[in-house]
Amino acid sequence: MIEIEFRNVGKSFVDRQTSQARAAVTNINLSIRSGEVVSIIGPSGCGKSTLLNMGAGLYLPTHGEVLVGGERVTKPVRKVAFMLQKDLLMPWRNIRANVSLGLEIDGVNAAERKRVADELLAKCHLKGFEEHYPYQLSGGMRQRAALARTLAVDPQVLLMDEPFSALDAQTKMVLQQDLAKMLYEKKKTALFITHDLVEAIALSDRLLVMSERPGTIIEEIEVNLPFRDNPLERRKLPEIGPLQGRLMELLKVGKETAELH
Repeated sequence: MIEIEFRNVGKSFVDRQTSQARAAVTNINLSIRSGEVVSIIGPSGCGKSTLLNMGAGLYLPTHGEVLVGGERVTKPVRKVAFMLQKDLLMPWRNIRANVSLGLEIDGVNAAERKRVADELLAKCHLKGFEEHYPYQLSGGMRQRAALARTLAVDPQVLLMDEPFSALDAQTKMVLQQDLAKMLYEKKKTALFITHDLVEAIALSDRLLVMSERPGTIIEEIEVNLPFRDNPLERRKLPEIGPLQGRLMELLKVGKETAELH
């Protein structure tokens, strides 16, 4: 089953200085199957985040259409959850209350909200921190809470825009492991943006490479490797190097940039 699909999608924005329309993305055709994790990589400014915003219904395409679960997206979609670089936790709510916010909006009763939030917080290694406030947690712990909040509403599709980019390397790998395991166990569909090439390979079933602005998909790469639920093990595979090399070639990444990843 196709969970999210972009058909001949293009998006333009009006330049405030020139009043001219400028294309952010053009001729985007992609589909993601149920339970699949797909990463989008590409140069800064190529329209990756624009795609996610259209997938969530926050932007409407200038051309073409986006479908979630076979239904055309014309407004924000409740079946879709969005996770960003910043955790965006509400400082006046404790961690349990932050995680259960979406359920509260949906009218779920307090007992069920508590059950779901506590179960996800335990899976995200935050058991015992349910009544702490965001300021009392480290950056990695706050991002774990944001992941639990994203999953709490049981979304059909997860859109993730560089959710670990602000974290140190060790914390990032721990959170990648948590994310991969939960996506695999819950058979969730995810569209993931990252600038970290190894992260993309470690987490994904497929990689989509975008051109410079206006962004379009220039290559699709199947990641036919084991351990999609265990990125730490996948990182050890000898096939990682050639895949990373191919991505660097497509992105024209120089040696100095590659060493950052």
